[in-house]
Amino acid sequence: MLLRINRGYAACEHIRTGRGDTALAGGVTVMITPGGFIGFSQASMLSPDGKCKAFDASANGFVRGEGAGMVLLKRLSQAIADGDPIHGVIIGTALNQDGHTNGISLPSAEAQARLVRDACTDAGIAPSRIGFVEAHGTGTAVGDPIEAHALADALCAARPSASPLLIGSVKTNLGHLETAAGLAGLVKAVLVLKHGRSPPICILQRPIRTSTLRD
Repeated sequence: MLLRINRGYAACEHIRTGRGDTALAGGVTVMITPGGFIGFSQASMLSPDGKCKAFDASANGFVRGEGAGMVLLKRLSQAIADGDPIHGVIIGTALNQDGHTNGISLPSAEAQARLVRDACTDAGIAPSRIGFVEAHGTGTAVGDPIEAHALADALCAARPSASPLLIGSVKTNLGHLETAAGLAGLVKAVLVLKHGRSPPICILQRPIRTSTLRD
């Protein structure tokens, strides 16, 4: 499993550098005031029908959600020695920043692709071996195509046609949990690996297309 969420990256580095034997990575979002809804509504960023249509041609905005998540991380050898239940193994991490862009809803496809490549390099794994990506997938008309093209650029260049890249977004089920969104995606990715099945993206009717990304 590769990791590209900032809290998870910091937790992994804490263990990798020997600053600790265990680390907690988590996040929580509770919506107790209307300010966020008002601001996002005024910016026309929320889905008017309350549906997150990630990677669909009809995507019209993101959906806010509440939630919390926490994972305990430790070295694999220590977890085995301690008899812990092991739900997943993180073999590579990466972290970057988009740099200058035209706005929060217009991320850099080049920066996103480079981040994914960096994670693969850190893990020592060929990009074409990645079988599933739990994507950001907020359900926005501009951000989703940028992310899809970035994933295609980073992971699909040498991919056999018989091994399409599967992508998903738990935000279609739970909404965007904001500070807890990364942990929700991590938990889903762990469950996908555990059960060997990728649940379908909700409300996917007309998938956006790239020249190399399979839906």
